[in-house]
Amino acid sequence: MESLKKRILAEGQAIDADILKVDGFINHQVDPVLMTEAGKEFANFFADKGVTKVVTIESSGIAPAMMTAAALNVPMVILKKQPSKKLNPKLYQTEISSFTKEISYELTMSQEFIGENDHVLIIDDFLANGEAATGAIRLLRFAHATIAGVGVLIEKSFQPGRKKLEEQGIEVCSLVRIAKMETNHIELMD
Repeated sequence: MESLKKRILAEGQAIDADILKVDGFINHQVDPVLMTEAGKEFANFFADKGVTKVVTIESSGIAPAMMTAAALNVPMVILKKQPSKKLNPKLYQTEISSFTKEISYELTMSQEFIGENDHVLIIDDFLANGEAATGAIRLLRFAHATIAGVGVLIEKSFQPGRKKLEEQGIEVCSLVRIAKMETNHIELMD
């Protein structure tokens, strides 16, 4: 997606070889026009996959997931990092590790909103090691749902996330793929 590439190169900040800061248009301040365009791109890519729901992990994936769900005219479901068993005792749970935050946490999904008749598209902001997407896939499989694919705004292609997902038979759509990063330098793939 050309507009996303331009924003990453103009405003993204490579903190080091692994961390890309995109706070001005994705993670802290969200550009709704850019997210609408991203949602349309994902919807076009997965248009023939029979998607019944879009799922994302709170919080940075919410904007592109919402726009994708709107473009596909299906509901969006948010997977939570901080479950409230008092509010919802019927949860599927799994533990995942966050690369950027260097912590593990419980990822939860309400049993009420995803079931065996759902064919689910997972949307997120980044794909690096594939831990978040793999955790989401585990939760969806607990519910006996099927996976339509994974769409990410930005893929760090030098990390193993795509390979992990493809080895599970999951189709991946990345709007921008980063070939290499180092402090204050970002190289994109064609």
